[in-house]
This record gives sequence, C-alpha cells and structure tokens, in this order.
Amino acid sequence: MISPRLSALALTASLTLTLAACTSGGAGTSSNSGSDSGGPAAASGSGKGAESPADTALTPDAYQVELDAVGVPVGAALRDIAKARTFKSLSQRVRRAQSAVDSAAERLGPLHPPAEIDTEHTDYLAALRAMNGKLDELGQAVGDRSLCTASSVLGRLGKSSEFGGLKEAGADLAGGGDYKGGLIKFTPPKEQNRRLGNGTILASAIRGGRGSLTVKNGTSGDSVVTLVLGKRKAVSVYVRKRSTAKVTNIRDGKYRVYYTSGSDYDRATRGFTHNCVFQRFDDSLPFTTTYTATQIRWSTWTLTLQKMIGGNASTSDVSPDDFPA
Repeated sequence: MISPRLSALALTASLTLTLAACTSGGAGTSSNSGSDSGGPAAASGSGKGAESPADTALTPDAYQVELDAVGVPVGAALRDIAKARTFKSLSQRVRRAQSAVDSAAERLGPLHPPAEIDTEHTDYLAALRAMNGKLDELGQAVGDRSLCTASSVLGRLGKSSEFGGLKEAGADLAGGGDYKGGLIKFTPPKEQNRRLGNGTILASAIRGGRGSLTVKNGTSGDSVVTLVLGKRKAVSVYVRKRSTAKVTNIRDGKYRVYYTSGSDYDRATRGFTHNCVFQRFDDSLPFTTTYTATQIRWSTWTLTLQKMIGGNASTSDVSPDDFPA
C-alpha cells in the first residue's frame, strides 16, 4: 500500500524588518538752497503718493469672490485625497492639497476684508497656515510609511487640531457675514485598528497539491504572506503577531514569497493602513511531490518572520506599488 509520508524538509527564514524611515503713499520733500549774488533761493516742493489698493477694505461682494476663489479649491483638494489608490498618487494628492492651502493663504494674506469680519478673516488666515504645516507633516508620514492609505491620512487629519481649527474658522466667516466660501464640506473617516483572525486565507487561486507552508510571525506587527506562481497570486494568509499559521494543499511549483506587515488591516484596500513594510524573499520556494514504489514525498516549508542568528533566507524591500495586490 502506498501511504503518504511527510518529508522532513524545512526552512527557517530570517529577515531584517526595516521601516522606511517613511516647508499710503509717502510724502517727500526736497530742497536746494544757495546764495549767489543775492539770487533767490532754489524752490522747494513736496508731493503725496496715491493710496494703495491693498489699503482699501473690500466690499462684501468682492470679499466673497476672493474667499470662494480659495476656499472651494482647498475643500476639493482635501476630498481628492480619498481617491488615491497607490502610494505614488497618495503622496501627490497630499502635496496638491498642501499647495492649495498655501496658495489660499498667499492670496488672502494681503487683503483687507470688510471691517465687520476683520477678526474672522485673521483667524481663517491663521488656520490656513496651520493646515499647511499639518499637510506637510502628513506628506512626510506617507513618505516614511507610517501612514499608508488615504483613509489613514484623512483619519489622522480629521482628528487634528489644525483641521478642527480650519473648520471652525470657516464656520465663523459664514456665521459672521454669510461668507460660506471658507466652509470645509467633507467629513474625514475615523482612525481604526482592524485585525483579521490568525490564519485567515485572503486569496486562494492556485491550490490542490500536497505541499504545506507554516509561517511563524515573531514580529511586533500582524503580517500577510503571499505566494506568487508565475504572474498569479496563488495564496495569501494573514498571520497575527507572535502567532503561527499553516497553509496546506499547495500545488507543486516554484513560488516567489512576499510579505507585508503593519497595523490596521483594511480588506477593501488589501493592505495595512499604518506602519507598513513590504518585502520579498530573495530565493524562490520550490514545492515538489515525488513518487516511488513505496512512498510519496512532498515539500513542507517553515518561514520565520523575525531576526534570528543563522537564518538562511534573505529578504529585500519592495515598492508598495509593486507588491502583489
């Protein structure tokens, strides 16, 4: 009788976890005097410059036009962040929002608003400048991958004092003189900390073999390990931090192995929203099944996700936008 027997093949993989990482006209006088045989003294004169337009308070209608010209683009640029689907576009959209806020502050800065809303205008201008600094901070967080998705950026923005201050300043302009151009018309999502059950299978496209893969996650973050065969994602498994998960029924083939880790896993975007890492094992993982007259032997592998001395599997960083979706 031919009976299956589990082979003793095993691989302990090590990796180095690195987190990439992830500004009135003046009056003038002139004179010239002299004495030349009792001649008359040279004439002196003075002139008054014209009043600068910047010193004139705008009419309510004119101020409304100016406020609409900056407030509408700011709100649109902030809402546009939510449309980002890649790291590259997320970074670009955050920077575009920052540029819109910066342009708004530059345009409103020299203006003299109607006297009755002078305080509200000053507060709104200060809020724009504070928001500019916050968006710069968020752009850096995307760069060092402490924030990884549009929802995480907007969640962090929504809970910030800078966003609250801009909303309040816009509302004060609307209430103080019916100037609604400064209102921020979108509600950011709340920050979350979502986790899946250990061993959750997220993708299962190529299965039906005898091979198995055990993943030991000794890191401080949850992880997703993905096997890719050719150009197709074969299987992905969610492994909680300091936990072990096993995937069975792996078909024979030579698989490339990717993994990502972080916190707050968003199934809609298929990735972690905070503190994300993306890596690939440098060596492929072969799964084979061999038959003899008396035995069937197949591959079993173990990957250990943590630093360890004597590990025999090196890894390399992968661009988030090149990670198998």
